[in-house]
Amino acid sequence: MLSRLRYIFRETFDSFRRNATLTIASIITAAISLLGVGLTLLSQAGFDNLLQRWEGGVEMIVFMQPGVTDDQRAFIESSLDGNAEFIESWTYCDSACSLAEAQRVLAGEPGILELLNETNTPTQYKAVPTDGTDVELLRLVAAAFEEGPGVREVAFAEDQIALISQLQSFFGFRLLLLSGFLLLAAVLLIWNTIRTAIFARRREIEVMKLVGATDWFIRVPFMLEGLLHGVIGGALASAGLAVWNSQWTSGVEAFPENSGFAALVITDGYDKTVMLIMLAIGALAGAIGSGIAASRFLDV
Repeated sequence: MLSRLRYIFRETFDSFRRNATLTIASIITAAISLLGVGLTLLSQAGFDNLLQRWEGGVEMIVFMQPGVTDDQRAFIESSLDGNAEFIESWTYCDSACSLAEAQRVLAGEPGILELLNETNTPTQYKAVPTDGTDVELLRLVAAAFEEGPGVREVAFAEDQIALISQLQSFFGFRLLLLSGFLLLAAVLLIWNTIRTAIFARRREIEVMKLVGATDWFIRVPFMLEGLLHGVIGGALASAGLAVWNSQWTSGVEAFPENSGFAALVITDGYDKTVMLIMLAIGALAGAIGSGIAASRFLDV
């Protein structure tokens, strides 16, 4: 058993050395394509952060001043109830809820987050309009709430959701499409590398078959080689993604406050999940390319 394992790993790494140029090309292509996949997944998560506050049909958010009094809250709540013709339901997000949301939306601005606590974080009312409510009427309602006591500002969803959704679909689709084409190119390069390795050793393979070696015994080193191409490409892409995310996180701190880009920073460990996904996709791509080549060109 140990002799077989030694043979498999020896032949695999010898093939790496013999086909160094093709090996490097396939690994780099796999790394670039997988980096594109990782950036797509991270950007989609960032856009989801931007949209999170508008979940559940929320169209208007009334932000209150920190330390708002009970009388001021009662006035706003009675106003919300009094506009039942336009507002179907509303929920109150207290200081703890608002602070938790700020930690997601302002993830890229740690300086601001350090200053926030439950006593100075603005609370908010999230309002869901009734079906068929005219947009302009809702704007008038929002303008009226801006004059209310203790109100800091009123955010209206329509423009923000349209812009965020447009950016999300634009970047997500194109990045994923480009990554798909590059990943296909990586599979083809791995396939071509394994094919070349098999042709270079065709006489040795013939001798091995004559002395009784099975197809699988001959095939495994080639398949392992392709698998390693994908895994190494995934590891390089993961390292690149870690550097990219780190640079982006530190770079966003220099952006103007309320620019909206802070929510595009991923700080909840999702980037580690994306790296594992990239490694898995890389291994799968390498296995597919090498498996097809080893099966098709083994009879030389």
